[in-house]
Amino acid sequence: MNNLLDNLNNKIVKCDKCSRLVNFRKKIAKDKRKQYIDQIYWGKPITGYGDQNAQFLFVGLAPAAHGGNRTGRVFTGDKSADFLFKCLHKAKFSNQSTSLYKNDGLKLYNAYLTTALKCVPPGDKPTNDELNVCFSYFRKEIEYLRNIKIIIALGKIAFDACIKLYKKSYEIKNKDFIFIHGKNYTLPDNKILLGCYHPSPRNVNTKRINLTKMIYLFKKAKLLI
Repeated sequence: MNNLLDNLNNKIVKCDKCSRLVNFRKKIAKDKRKQYIDQIYWGKPITGYGDQNAQFLFVGLAPAAHGGNRTGRVFTGDKSADFLFKCLHKAKFSNQSTSLYKNDGLKLYNAYLTTALKCVPPGDKPTNDELNVCFSYFRKEIEYLRNIKIIIALGKIAFDACIKLYKKSYEIKNKDFIFIHGKNYTLPDNKILLGCYHPSPRNVNTKRINLTKMIYLFKKAKLLI
């Protein structure tokens, strides 16, 4: 067990530093979506999960309002999760092709899944101050996951958040890190940052991404090590 990471996750769950995010996540947990009206929403910050000795870190921007904020686990219980885990399973990063709720038997292989922001933000748009607060957690996650070699950013906004984080510790320029699906960059600490389209229904429905393309990218990522 990684005690540093476990302690960090305990702190994340108890965090109430950003009043706008606290109010919003609680509001969603109270004003539930009709199909989940009988469920008890998590309504708290979300930690990462997976293999604590992983070489691969999958990063989204933030928990979904009725996905992670409802279930208590990121990329769980929504359409994005449905697509993502079909791909992760085919690429042998997970033991099952679904992520429906906590304690559903899901296991990640050589992979850890997290978000740059730990609470769902209004309009999916965190402020810079909110990101900076969460970066203190995100930075420690990366530090405590000592075997991480590749960071796969799920979506341009998650990709940009990773660059913002690294700019706080290193002299790097935005123009040197342009989000392109399938393109990888070497970060100052020698980790590789790989851009990947977000597994959202919008990207799937517009055919920007499909199962074949996503599975290919995940398998390609394994060859980078």
